[in-house]
Amino acid sequence: MKQSHYPQIHLSYLDGLRGISSLYVVIFHLHLMVIIDMGNSIPIWIDLLSRVALYGSSAVKVFIVLSGYCLMLPVVRYGNGYLPGSLWDYFQRRARRILPPYYAALIFCLLLSAIILGLQKIANFQFYLMGWDLFSPYFSFKDVLLHFLVIHNIIPGTSITSINAPMWSVALEWQIYFIFPLLLLPVWRYWGCLSMLAIALIIGLTPHYLFNGFMDSSCPWFVALFGLGMIAADIGFSTKPNLLKLQKSLPWGLLAIISILLAGFIRWKIIGLEEWVFAICFSIAVACLMIYCTNCVTSGKKLPRIVQILESPIVIALGSFSYSLYLTHAPILFLVRHFLLSLNISHNTFTVLFYVIGITTCLVFSYLFHLIFEQRFTKVFR
Repeated sequence: MKQSHYPQIHLSYLDGLRGISSLYVVIFHLHLMVIIDMGNSIPIWIDLLSRVALYGSSAVKVFIVLSGYCLMLPVVRYGNGYLPGSLWDYFQRRARRILPPYYAALIFCLLLSAIILGLQKIANFQFYLMGWDLFSPYFSFKDVLLHFLVIHNIIPGTSITSINAPMWSVALEWQIYFIFPLLLLPVWRYWGCLSMLAIALIIGLTPHYLFNGFMDSSCPWFVALFGLGMIAADIGFSTKPNLLKLQKSLPWGLLAIISILLAGFIRWKIIGLEEWVFAICFSIAVACLMIYCTNCVTSGKKLPRIVQILESPIVIALGSFSYSLYLTHAPILFLVRHFLLSLNISHNTFTVLFYVIGITTCLVFSYLFHLIFEQRFTKVFR
């Protein structure tokens, strides 16, 4: 195996980016519930918060780009174009990383559902689903089976948001884990980055354009976002002359800003393009940011102050249990929301308490969940 050019560098900003994104998803989902519950009596401060809190789906895009980046790092660091170890070793590592916490969270949701439905039968307890409840105790055996098989996002005629809505993206990422070594990596190895990205786009957009978009709800074009993460890792650590030239010559920070502005124009309908185009533009911005931060780290430079938050101890610590936070926040917010609504308090009091208690409870519960179900299986490969 060829010796790594950057063997000891730890990219702590990746943990920070992961941590901020996971917390943003929680705030995004909580905020949507607040808007539904407050109806027409939304105060100005909630309206202002809406301007920054309603783009939670973008955080999922960050996760996918990060995944492509992190899985590609060991390939490009050693310069031989192959994953370390055997293909079976790779699948074992991915399974140990993603499946135990996923199944633990799924079983927790099933137990919670059984308790809720049991209380309705044996006690004077009434339960009503509300708008943007991301957890639901009403589901079929088919839903449970598809979740255990981690394919609930790709079966026509099924809801990808049943049981625990955020789990749809976990299933998508699990499927990308197979596409990566079996297709994307060989194409990258023999034909380069652009060919690999083209194949990823074809895979992601074929259901949209040839099958009437029946998989649009599961965003299959995220395969291309994963490919952008691969390219960012390749540019950041490759020893190939053409990529080294790109790494050192292009203004990656400026390109990140330009890409995010373009994504904003698309999102705000100033340019009438489809959702996948926004996803690509936004993910290009994330990829450029990662290349920029990697260049700073490898050259010994400090990140700009606005980006240094990604390396703060609190944000990095949050990143260490971000997967558990993502998996468990939906049922926890569900419980906190329904409890507070049962108190018949004012809208403003409900909103403040929901933010404080909801976020705090999600963080505490997910950290404990991480210690019990995730930490023992986690091995970080950077």
